[in-house]
Amino acid sequence: MNKKEDIEKRAEALLSPVCEEMGLEIVDVEYVKEANIRYLRAYLDKPGGIKINDCEAASRAWESRLDAEDLIEETYTLEVSSPGLLRPFKKDRDFERNLGNDIEIRLFKPDAEKKKEYIGRLEAFDADTVTILTDEEQQKTFARKEISLARPYIDFSDL
Repeated sequence: MNKKEDIEKRAEALLSPVCEEMGLEIVDVEYVKEANIRYLRAYLDKPGGIKINDCEAASRAWESRLDAEDLIEETYTLEVSSPGLLRPFKKDRDFERNLGNDIEIRLFKPDAEKKKEYIGRLEAFDADTVTILTDEEQQKTFARKEISLARPYIDFSDL
């Protein structure tokens, strides 16, 4: 495990109990460097959706805990936000939450049908595969290691 992954895992483990007390779920944690600035980003959600006040409260609760633990030696900026409507699936609970819903899948490289993108209803998933039912009523199963992106699908043309 590299330093980035270690910080992300340790931050999530440290902050999860705080979130649970507040009725929030950590969707993802990222530790990134952009233009010589390091960011610890946490994406939160809750039933009914996350509000800016939730993000502010979580940020305040975390600051002292992160400082006390001295989790990150370098100077960094803490950012807490909603994961957004089209957030990529990172964990099994993201797939679980979207069973029966339309999702978009992008592959790293074209498959046997010479396609890299699929849209369909999420039918099943496990540690190794994801299965969707396409609009053509075709069941497609993909190896998770071949998927570059899986996220909710929203047809904006209907809005």
